Amino acid sequence: MKKLLPVILLVLLCQPLLLAQQQPQFSHYGFNGMQISPAYAGITNRPEVMSIYRYQWLGYDGSFDGGGSPQTLLLTAHTPVRFLGGGIGVNLMRDRLGNTTYTNAALSYSYHLNIGEGKLGIGVQGNVNNIKKGSYRANDPGDNRVPYNSSDSKYDLGAGLWYESDMFYIGGGVTNLLRSEYEFEDSTRTSAGRLLGENHVYITAGYNMPLTNDLELTPMALFKHDRETFSFDAGARLTYAEKYWAGLNYRHEEAVSALVGLSLFADNALRVGYAFDFTTFNTEAKAPISHEVMVSYRLPEPVVRFRPPIRTPRYYLSR
Repeated sequence: MKKLLPVILLVLLCQPLLLAQQQPQFSHYGFNGMQISPAYAGITNRPEVMSIYRYQWLGYDGSFDGGGSPQTLLLTAHTPVRFLGGGIGVNLMRDRLGNTTYTNAALSYSYHLNIGEGKLGIGVQGNVNNIKKGSYRANDPGDNRVPYNSSDSKYDLGAGLWYESDMFYIGGGVTNLLRSEYEFEDSTRTSAGRLLGENHVYITAGYNMPLTNDLELTPMALFKHDRETFSFDAGARLTYAEKYWAGLNYRHEEAVSALVGLSLFADNALRVGYAFDFTTFNTEAKAPISHEVMVSYRLPEPVVRFRPPIRTPRYYLSR
């Protein structure tokens, strides 16, 4: 396994990168494997539905061209499927940033391999993206380089790897493998601006460190890379009695975050988390705080029972 992990990282990093829109980021990345990699689908052996709502820079209002505070709603679901040798998952996301609204629907499949004390997922993803440009204020009326109330939809692909064990996890993914190009009409409907799909590469890892019988510390990190930028999140989460957690996170040149949450019901099926972000970089151009809420529900691990064939003397006598 130690020889395999560097290969995983190399495959994820050596991907062609282009220019396009930024993907949304979440403070609950330690619970959000489906958004990071399609290989996460079914890897925990428990079907799960999860939703995250992020309200970034609360109270921020653009001085022109509308927009305001970025808002993102994410819904994911995944489950193991034994006869497929892995798991499947679905992602639905709506992200609004200024006058641009990005909507995504994705279907993922992960093939699972038992390696060492854990499981390796090899995932692929097919998705449809819609990018909508609102009304912009042009310096020169009729400027055919300024999009105006138009949208475009394209199909694309993603891929990823994920390794999970009781002690640690490491995984990642890459988006927009087809490098789709989006076109937007201007206010005169005579021309079109273009936006080229960008590859985003994600790599994440976490390690579960038991401190006592009831306390567990989980250091975690997320690395994000595109053509123009490299950023990372790094933090840790302390969990008590497998039910209550609190944590801190630092986002490179962006913010510091505090996270709290709890698990409810049998087998900790329902998890509820809240994250508070405080902006620490470029504060003059952003509102100081952001809020994020996560809710997930995990079903019990599916149990496959095989009924043995029933044999009676009648069948033997008739032969």
